[in-house]
Amino acid sequence: MKIAIASGKGGTGKTTLATNLACFLGKHRNVVLVDLDVEEPNSGIFIKGDHVCGEDKFKMIPIWQGKCSLCGLCQEVCNFNAILQLANELVIFPNLCHSCYACSELCPDLAIPMAPQKIGELRHSKNNRLSFVEGRLDIGQEHATPLIAQIKKYVSDHFSNDFIQIYDAPPGNSCPVIEAIKNVDLIFLVTEPTPFGLHDLKLAVEIVRKLNKSFGIVINREGIGNNEVLEYCRQEHLPILAKIPDNRHIAELYSRGELVYHAIPEVAQQLFHIEQYLNDYLNEGHP
Repeated sequence: MKIAIASGKGGTGKTTLATNLACFLGKHRNVVLVDLDVEEPNSGIFIKGDHVCGEDKFKMIPIWQGKCSLCGLCQEVCNFNAILQLANELVIFPNLCHSCYACSELCPDLAIPMAPQKIGELRHSKNNRLSFVEGRLDIGQEHATPLIAQIKKYVSDHFSNDFIQIYDAPPGNSCPVIEAIKNVDLIFLVTEPTPFGLHDLKLAVEIVRKLNKSFGIVINREGIGNNEVLEYCRQEHLPILAKIPDNRHIAELYSRGELVYHAIPEVAQQLFHIEQYLNDYLNEGHP
């Protein structure tokens, strides 16, 4: 089972849920937690384990060799404006390139070969039945999507179907989020009972519905705002899987890089509700 934990906005408690749920389930199941928020990964602060491996990750970009007829075809076929033809040279913008290979494959003079460019790193560690994989985008890189795709492929290649895969997705509703959640079985949308939380929850719900994904709602910091999120979920027939209370002790534990459910029984109880939901989901014949 592949589960993505996502949110329409940052700061809702997505990583808190991902790390605590992974450790809670990892007590008696094979679990891999995957931090796909590659621009600012922080799940590793809470997950301790033995180092398994680390890998540099690359994307392929075109390199102009200076020997061509300057026909302009490469600039014409590039949908991302990564190639600019001047009077007697080509200028390539690597940060705009999406590695589609169109310019290189269609060049009649074979003057634009593709070459690897480092974009980030992968780190893999293990603690008993819990494995942890994270991606970390290099400073200055503008596209997180290629690295997210490579991290997901690594997980797919190295973990069997008896592992529960939990993806800590990037916040928001942009391309990295779509890449992170597009192949999962189930999505948990984390929100908070505030006007901002409701606004961004609606955007997230619209996206996962367009992707035709099964999903449920987790309300974090219950008690800080109003009942508009609850009313919205009722009107839209959205299942609320858990309600994590607004508790200063949770914030204190989080700020020290500690897991929450060990110290706060209410949180452990909510994680148990999520586990029961997962069991029911599997018993109904889902992946």
